[in-house]
Amino acid sequence: MKAHLFPDNTVLCNFAAVDGLDLLKSVLGGRGRWTEAVAYEASRSAAKLPSLLRLPLEGWLDEPIEITDPADMQRIARIRRAVFGGMDDQPLKHLGEAQTCYVIKNWASFAGSWWISDDREAIRHAKFQNIITRETIDIVSIAVADGEIDAAEAFSLMQQMAASDRHLRLPKSVDDFRR
Repeated sequence: MKAHLFPDNTVLCNFAAVDGLDLLKSVLGGRGRWTEAVAYEASRSAAKLPSLLRLPLEGWLDEPIEITDPADMQRIARIRRAVFGGMDDQPLKHLGEAQTCYVIKNWASFAGSWWISDDREAIRHAKFQNIITRETIDIVSIAVADGEIDAAEAFSLMQQMAASDRHLRLPKSVDDFRR
């Protein structure tokens, strides 16, 4: 079975900002997943990026993964505070990152899954935990390799993301997608 792919809210917003959720959906190829905290973050981000409202209706990220075991919830809370600097007075801040890292690392059904994020600190932590990480630029590169878009379109798409006030690693030129 192929690995599950977990985009975080930053990645969902990057694609939503340029009307590119269908491209993300195509690259995820039916393997997309999200936790309940990421689903909630996306619903809040929909105030600025309304296309995010489609995500739960279309179902290509499946149902949000619910964490109900009290021991899991305590461990996630510790990760949220210790690793991501989450404060007790902001219980939802960094919860999506903590939940995603936790389920990929600790739930056998998600072993080998990828975490897709553009958050530098989150990526650093995930790599330290031996979680496979990818960024938006990697997803766009996969879209080029799969023939979903050509290199020039990919470069333009990422430039549009940056122009939409999205903060992500960008290609230096269109040639970065031709390698």
